[in-house]
Amino acid sequence: MLIRRPSDIPSSEITPESVYLNRRQFMRSAAAGSAAALIPGTFAAACEKAEAGSGDLAQEQPNTWEQITTYNNFYEFGTRKSDPARNAHTLRPRPWSVAIEGHCAKPGVYDLEDILGPVTLEDRVYRHRCVEAWSMVIPWRGFELRQLLDRVEPTSSAKYVEFFTLLDPVQMPNQRSNDLDWPYVEGLRMDEAMHPLTILATGLYGRDLPNPNGAPLRLHVPWKYGFKSIKSIVKIRLVENEPKNTWQIQAAHEYGFFANVNPEVDHPRWSQAWEARIPALTKSTPTILFNGYGEQVAHLYAGMDLRKYY
Repeated sequence: MLIRRPSDIPSSEITPESVYLNRRQFMRSAAAGSAAALIPGTFAAACEKAEAGSGDLAQEQPNTWEQITTYNNFYEFGTRKSDPARNAHTLRPRPWSVAIEGHCAKPGVYDLEDILGPVTLEDRVYRHRCVEAWSMVIPWRGFELRQLLDRVEPTSSAKYVEFFTLLDPVQMPNQRSNDLDWPYVEGLRMDEAMHPLTILATGLYGRDLPNPNGAPLRLHVPWKYGFKSIKSIVKIRLVENEPKNTWQIQAAHEYGFFANVNPEVDHPRWSQAWEARIPALTKSTPTILFNGYGEQVAHLYAGMDLRKYY
């Protein structure tokens, strides 16, 4: 099945990781022409679209399932990178519902199945850049957030979108701690939320999203630092005023609302000019403004001082 997508986003029809990686290698070979004549027409078209992309992203090797699921931040299950994989078995991602509130014509509580029913899930390969200066390349499965927002019909007063993670210390044991002010909250400006690169992810490597990565529904905004991509979403609120996000509340002098990837704006405690591409732990990869998606998103911030609006 050929998955619908914007033409500038590399993606793949995948199930197992090994099949995905082998297919990407085959597509690179086919692009050179040696095997193109052997590919059936539909698959050839998929290869052509998958290899079209922004910059060199189509040539970047995705991280493995193990790396993606065992090295990440999900503070609800602990503060170490290995804690989500160790502790997130307590999360129950089914049944699941999302409350949609605020300035919209169709507020309500929507079951996950009702959210997913009208959409076609897409496989999208995105860079993921953590504010801690490590990065990955991740093959997500999901759909554009704007598809859901359009269905609830935002009013003219909806200027921002606020997101909330599940609050349940039984399922998320580290919420019993004072590590953060729970529940975890995030926000986007409406034009950011409606941008076609912004997705609600439901899986990776063609499988359902695993618990350590924010099952069953998480945000991913590829030109922003990873803490913006809130996990295990249970509420979406359309609001008029800019909401505070969790890390602003936690440390306002270190974290702002926009959190766009920018090599020229350092974190107060470390440089953002370089990043460590996992599994490497040394910062040897140069950071790219907007994480390499500047051609698609820079216009959203025209006239803004990117140093001021971190």
